[in-house]
Amino acid sequence: MAKKSFTELINSPGMPVLVDFYADWCGPCKTMAPILQQVAQQYQGKIKVIKIDVDKNQAVAQQYSVQGIPTLILFHQGKSLWRQSGVVPAPQLSQIVQQHLP
Repeated sequence: MAKKSFTELINSPGMPVLVDFYADWCGPCKTMAPILQQVAQQYQGKIKVIKIDVDKNQAVAQQYSVQGIPTLILFHQGKSLWRQSGVVPAPQLSQIVQQHLP
């Protein structure tokens, strides 16, 4: 299977896509990782969670004006529904995902 472009991933019909813009050297990003895993498991089959390394994907990070990391953006069919920078606690993230499920 060919690797999909970021645009293809966030424009896919069906499930909302939660994107985590991160970097390996970022402390808060490491804090966010297990929270994202927990939410991804909780909503398995309902949302897709993808991680974008800002160091390797600078063009995408610039396109979405990502200045601080971690930055989370929830997309559905290409539209940005919600975004926040910094660590988001699991209960809060869970609630946000729940609100935006189709």
